[in-house]
Amino acid sequence: MKIARVRVDLAIGREFDYLIPDELESRVEVGVRVKAPFGKRELLGWVVEISDQSEHPELKPIIDVIGGYSLLTESTLKLAKWIARYYACPLETALKSVFPTTVRKEKSGWKEALFIERIETDEPDNVEKLPPKQKTLWDYLKPGEPETLQSCLAALSITAAVARGLEKKQLARIWSDKSLRNPTQILEETLVATKDLELSSDQRHAFGTIRTSIQRGESRNYLLYGVTGSGKTEVYLQALAECLRQGRGAIVLVPEIALTPQTVERFKARFMSGELKTEVAVLHSHLSSGERHDEWHKIRQGKARIVIGARSAIFSPVHPLGLIIVDEEHEGSYKQEEAPRYHARDVAAYRARMEGAVAVFGSATPSMESYTNALNGKYELLRLDQRIDDRRMPVVRVVDMRMESRREKRKGGRTIFSVPLKEAIISRLEKGEQTILFLNRRGYATSMLCPECGYVAECPNCSLALTFHFKENRLRCHLCGHDQAAHKKCPEKECGSPGIRYSGIGTEKVEEVLGKLFPKARMRRMDSDTLKRKTDYEVILGAFRRGQIDILLGTQMIAKGLHFPNVTLVGIIHADLTLHAPDFRAAERTFQLLTQVAGRAGRGDVEGEVVVQSFTPFHDAIQHAKRHDFEGFYDAEIEFRKQLQYPPFHRIALITVRGEDEQAVEQAAEEVRIKLDKRLQGIGWKGKKVSWELRGPSPAPLARAESKYRYQLMLKTDRMSAVGPVLQELRQYLKFSKKIQCVFDVDPMNLI
Repeated sequence: MKIARVRVDLAIGREFDYLIPDELESRVEVGVRVKAPFGKRELLGWVVEISDQSEHPELKPIIDVIGGYSLLTESTLKLAKWIARYYACPLETALKSVFPTTVRKEKSGWKEALFIERIETDEPDNVEKLPPKQKTLWDYLKPGEPETLQSCLAALSITAAVARGLEKKQLARIWSDKSLRNPTQILEETLVATKDLELSSDQRHAFGTIRTSIQRGESRNYLLYGVTGSGKTEVYLQALAECLRQGRGAIVLVPEIALTPQTVERFKARFMSGELKTEVAVLHSHLSSGERHDEWHKIRQGKARIVIGARSAIFSPVHPLGLIIVDEEHEGSYKQEEAPRYHARDVAAYRARMEGAVAVFGSATPSMESYTNALNGKYELLRLDQRIDDRRMPVVRVVDMRMESRREKRKGGRTIFSVPLKEAIISRLEKGEQTILFLNRRGYATSMLCPECGYVAECPNCSLALTFHFKENRLRCHLCGHDQAAHKKCPEKECGSPGIRYSGIGTEKVEEVLGKLFPKARMRRMDSDTLKRKTDYEVILGAFRRGQIDILLGTQMIAKGLHFPNVTLVGIIHADLTLHAPDFRAAERTFQLLTQVAGRAGRGDVEGEVVVQSFTPFHDAIQHAKRHDFEGFYDAEIEFRKQLQYPPFHRIALITVRGEDEQAVEQAAEEVRIKLDKRLQGIGWKGKKVSWELRGPSPAPLARAESKYRYQLMLKTDRMSAVGPVLQELRQYLKFSKKIQCVFDVDPMNLI
């Protein structure tokens, strides 16, 4: 009897041997999902190997096989093993990320529905004699094109009895079958097919280079560095078409769910007809579990050859894979913030190399790591230096808010909108042009304080001030979700002052002020407080595209990737929010965000304008963003990184120990330091010594979060591929109380 080695759905870090019963032998293969006994429980797991022998004399048999075919392919298993090794996590944890929860479930996620199909007859008199409603249904149905019974009944306002009557007369067939859910059905109803656009000389060069690699079946990495509005998407579309001609599939990653509807619309419209017609699958977290199940299996079965989605779409079972596109590759949202803490951009590079595919990383503001890779030859640099149709980059005006604040203070007030920004908005409203206003902070005010005693309302679980939400009159923590009623007076017993004040601004406050300044303007706010349903993204952006909204106010979800030709003004309310964070990437994030937001302006025939309000207007990040000067910013920032040996010169692993007892957390963090220091001594890689530096432990910049104290260690190294397995091994030997957690984050995007 053969032996199956199974990874059960527990983060144990090893395989378990099971007997394969004779009745299941034909169904058990590497990659299938099985149910197996585990102690007194029954667990699901993956078969990762089949053998003829085992070291263990007494084995239990597998109970059952889940699903009809192997889900875990050899390449997927190899990818999961790399993620586990590099990002220092158990293989089981990596596998959970590779496969959606709905795919891993024991019960099938397929939706069943009744279908009806017309049956042709050689006796037309039988049709003419039908009762009116049955005749209407028979005429509605088309030969060889089954319809769901439910849709027919709704369209014709008839009952199921009418359809059953037609079936009895052998003029229709009704049966039950799988019914695929379509998350983009409403979108597809209004789509108009599009064709390839004529490329500029820069676009032709970029596309031609990528096309050659696709045709040759080469595994190459390209950095497509193009200014905002330079036509990167058209290069993507034509590269995808070439990939389809070669009989291969593709994955397209976008950083924000808000970008997905517009991206899906453009891609589906291009591939909805013609010789390259194919289904375009969509994968992101706002799909229902049923929609995600159907989209995943549509890809696995080869029915959809192009996949669009957020970071987890990188694991889509596209085979054979020819092209991976990572749009806005610099975005921090490509980094997973829970185990396994992978970066989709780096996973894309590894998967492309593993499967012989081309990887294209596109951005107007490339990450420091990617641009360095391009300069060093690891990526090939492709440039789009001009906007399409020779459209000019928007004019950027930086307003010194220190001067504006002094002016308003002399008048006895405070200002959110500078005079230049107010005048620019008025001008656009008069011309019938559209405006985008950006503030990367939601809520009404960032803190509630008492001017008498200095009390500040803080989260009881985190080292953060609570944010005030005016409409609900609530104080909320945007980290842990703590929610409480706002105070009417100072809660300090010795004070009790009724003069509570709210400081700082959020999008809710800006919305209120906008309503007073421009009462006739049609305005919408777009942030996570206003987007409650998964369709709200499409509804608001659709209305904005149709010109039904004059001013769109929002957070970073409106900052990149969106294309609205009638937007001629972008206003950045507070450009300094991310600039002074205790993180070495603060300046880079600020430059990228300002440049991306500015890029939403002037994408049509009218030249755009950007007004940037800043309290530190002469900072390098803001001045280089004003001039659209990425290379200038890179040159300045790379010197800072080099001096401190931060990425891209060294890789970083951040180890965070957290728990409710601060002293116990500090002691555990010191224990981690001692054990890690010992294990790293003399570490090498391919015969060469690996350099490393371990700092800490020390309290994290955010010392307490979600009721847990946090201590951090930072590990710098020139070879994370060698250090990752050491961290993975260390995890298994750390024996702490269940109240202490140790988190390993390789290549962290957030040091707070």
